[in-house]
Amino acid sequence: MSERDVSADRAKMRVAGLADLHVREGPEREWREVFQRVSDEADVLALAGDLTDLGRAREAEILAEELRACSIPIVGVLGNHDHESGEVEEVTRILRQAGIAFLGNQVCSHKGVGFAGVKGFVGGFGHRMLGSFGEPSIKALVNEGVNEAMVLENALRKLPRGPSVVVLHYAPVEATVEGEPKEIYPFLGSSRLAETIDRFPVTAVLHGHAHHGRHRGVTPGGVPVYNCARHIEKDSGRPYALIEI
Repeated sequence: MSERDVSADRAKMRVAGLADLHVREGPEREWREVFQRVSDEADVLALAGDLTDLGRAREAEILAEELRACSIPIVGVLGNHDHESGEVEEVTRILRQAGIAFLGNQVCSHKGVGFAGVKGFVGGFGHRMLGSFGEPSIKALVNEGVNEAMVLENALRKLPRGPSVVVLHYAPVEATVEGEPKEIYPFLGSSRLAETIDRFPVTAVLHGHAHHGRHRGVTPGGVPVYNCARHIEKDSGRPYALIEI
């Protein structure tokens, strides 16, 4: 995929959104058939983080082997689990070689649809969102979320005009984490992401992380949001969501 591939006469495109694969070391190989099916049903696969379970290079190698069954373009972001073992650079290298175009400072487009994304971070939603006040550790936490939102904003500015999809790991709205314990809502995402998204003409948002949340939500500005965690019941009846753009 190129960074600027804009088509004036564009047919509708299907994006498959999938998150929270949590690939582990072991004999199980559960994703090859899923990727084969995705290739038949969608034009692009968007992976929304927690691709590995403990962020280990060997887990990334296993996933890379499974991804050989995927014959369509792949975009993605990492999740919190992918950072667990301090091997994020090696995990990224392995999965990039396997065909994943990682978003963040980079953007992609395919058949006239632009893709931008970041991992995102914690912080909470609405008027309960954590503010930068008090101890340095709290300020550092809030600053991390602000930085992620800024990276996303810079990426969205790079996209060509036309339909666009944002890929995140953390949720940008409260609606798609409903079903999780309320006590952990602040750790599942942040409204700062939605505030950034609503400043641009985004078509749809895909995320993961909230395993027991809801599939559908909407930003305050009206952008559809889809929780694509493998555990969530979706309209497609698959582990992945199918979104028509």
